Amino acid sequence: MPLFHLFLLAIIQGLTEFLPVSSSGHLILLPALTSLDDQGLVIDVAVHIGTLFAVCWYFRQDVGLAARGVPELMRGRIESRGGFLALCLVIATIPVMILGLVFKLLGVMEILRSVAVIGWMMIIFGIVLYLTDRMGPQTRKSEGWTLKHALYLGLWQAIALIPGTSRSGIVISGARALGYGRHDAAKLSMLMSIPTIIASGALMGIDVVRIADWQAARDGAIAA
Repeated sequence: MPLFHLFLLAIIQGLTEFLPVSSSGHLILLPALTSLDDQGLVIDVAVHIGTLFAVCWYFRQDVGLAARGVPELMRGRIESRGGFLALCLVIATIPVMILGLVFKLLGVMEILRSVAVIGWMMIIFGIVLYLTDRMGPQTRKSEGWTLKHALYLGLWQAIALIPGTSRSGIVISGARALGYGRHDAAKLSMLMSIPTIIASGALMGIDVVRIADWQAARDGAIAA
């Protein structure tokens, strides 16, 4: 893959990952609107992994808390803040993992990589984000996250497997509907992205090893 193509993908991913717009949708639109070849789903996941490191650094305190809570969670102790946060993130990731595996086995993901699907999803969930942002008073804090809310937001997040649906945008919409403030909704969205992107990377790991241009996946992740 040309380095220029990777550079463009990295710029698009870096600019759109932290906004409530579909970074995956924009990555697909690049070859659709230019003469560039479609880079494929593996490269898309690779550049997402690149921005994952930026998210982990920005939320390093919460990431560290969740990481320290993993051993507590494995011992069945969820009363600690870290253990409970780790459990919430696991629960929030389960729906997208299950649906993602089903989509991969059925070959649905490649079928959905179309400009028409992306366009409609951007319009529909842009409206959803607008409406949920203007619902009643939103005073919940991210520290008050519950297991029920984690599952609820996880179900919303699974919808983002459809290209054009912003993962951060759909989670923010769900959080706003639950009464979380803008800052806290965005924080939950970013924290949920960490295990989700890791799971996506693991799911695509075999494909990355199998493709001939695996160096492109590495370079794309680094550039992003």
